[in-house]
Parts: sequence; structure tokens; C-alpha cells
Amino acid sequence: MEDALVYSKLSRLPANLQSEVIDFIDFLLSKEEKKQPDRKPKFGSAKGMFKMMPDFDEPLEDFKDYM
Repeated sequence: MEDALVYSKLSRLPANLQSEVIDFIDFLLSKEEKKQPDRKPKFGSAKGMFKMMPDFDEPLEDFKDYM
């Protein structure tokens, strides 16, 4: 679409509707900026974020009756 055509149609609108059009354009621009390519996490990127307790593999007391 030509810029001149958009501008001519915009200039015929009342001021309150022109501001709504500008708000909508800002919304569309922000939506476009938020688009990011899908990124896969890299192996080891969460290193140091979790801590395993030393007794992680030990049997739980609650299941002692079943073992």
C-alpha cells in the first residue's frame, strides 16, 4: 500500500480517530518487535540453577513399610 494513500485516508479522519489509528499502529509495531525466532535451549544452560541434595537417591522413610 502506498504511503500517500494511507496518509490521505488518515488526514480525512477526525482527531480522536487519528489518535486511535496511531495507537493501533503502535500496538502492531510492538507485536512485531516481540516476535523472536524459536530458540532451543543449549545443553548445560541451566548449570548451577539447581542443587541436588546428597541424600537424593536414599530411600524415603515414608515407604519403609513397603520395602
